[in-house]
Amino acid sequence: MEAMSERVAGVRAAFAALYGGDPALWVQAPGRVDLMGSHTDYNEGYVLTMPIDRTTWIAARPRDDRQVRIHSLNLESGEAFSLDGGIQRSAAVPWTNYVRGVAKVLQDEGYALCGFDGLVHSTVPFSSGLSSSAALEVAAATLFNALCGLDLDPVRLAVLCQRAENTFVGVNCGILDQYTSAAGRAGHVLLLDCRHLTHTVAPIHPDIRIVICDTRYKRALTGSEYPQRRAQCEAGAAALAAITPGVRTLRDVSLEQLDAARSLFDEAVYRRARFIIQENQRVLDLAGALSAKDVPCIAALTAESFAGARDLYEIVVPQMEAMIAAMRCAPGVLGARQAGAGFGGCMVAFVERECVPAFGEHVRAAYQAATGIESAVYAVEAAPGAGLLAVG
Repeated sequence: MEAMSERVAGVRAAFAALYGGDPALWVQAPGRVDLMGSHTDYNEGYVLTMPIDRTTWIAARPRDDRQVRIHSLNLESGEAFSLDGGIQRSAAVPWTNYVRGVAKVLQDEGYALCGFDGLVHSTVPFSSGLSSSAALEVAAATLFNALCGLDLDPVRLAVLCQRAENTFVGVNCGILDQYTSAAGRAGHVLLLDCRHLTHTVAPIHPDIRIVICDTRYKRALTGSEYPQRRAQCEAGAAALAAITPGVRTLRDVSLEQLDAARSLFDEAVYRRARFIIQENQRVLDLAGALSAKDVPCIAALTAESFAGARDLYEIVVPQMEAMIAAMRCAPGVLGARQAGAGFGGCMVAFVERECVPAFGEHVRAAYQAATGIESAVYAVEAAPGAGLLAVG
């Protein structure tokens, strides 16, 4: 990645070319990687998640009117919209819907907003499973929070950003991405309880590095697969709730209860539910294994998670199969699994610290030999959550 000083200089020059003058303030929001817990968030379960040092910035200057002008340096596109009247979706520049949605939800909640000129720059890869969309939403909310004195705490901010993605953008996601970006803590992973919207911080053994392996196979979650998986989980929970007191979501269900009621479900719903119930337990188990550097446990839990994602939840595509094969035989690997929602995007590996360069070389070569695709492999650190950025 480019040095921060170079990034600041590039954004500042582009801002001056677009709007004239300098930004008045800068905000940042990190992407995230889930270390364990695929699709558990919208089932009110647990996720072991980490904000990463790949970030979305917005450099901005307030306006006297109620216009928002927003432009992306990455995508070389932008649009203006008014905070007055009904904020509408944009078909011409769809990435702006993440900003528009945040503005609409904040105003619907009664917050008084002001306009701004803003320039977005992100080092979070797009459509990769590292939550570039949530980082943009959280950065936009952080900007409104600072410009307009809204006094939003990180959890409230995350909930409103999730609502923007659900109701305005149209992706019925859980809270994971926005919560991690808003509430992250440098040097720590978060053990997130998605029902109670609380977390504890968990240490990772200092010998272990987190390495992202990007399949470079782009995914789109506004298709049918994501809402279908969510609906199947909800159907399974509803069927169990009808016969089992205290069941609200799959978080409340044991494997024994699921198997006892198997005749209530079609095979697809049963498989989805089984994966979520097992994955929730793996989250809790992996948090301890990473702290203790329990290598057999890390290897087993990550292998079980990927197998479940492939066979039970069916979110694995051939490029992910090729990547997991490359990761598992690379030097220094302790465990490897899917990240994000699946269907391509990034994967994550736990790697011995001194082996990271050799691991990366092996994965890039093996994956390209298998698929013809040039991947991206890089280590990440646990980064701070969203906030104002001091640029000097």
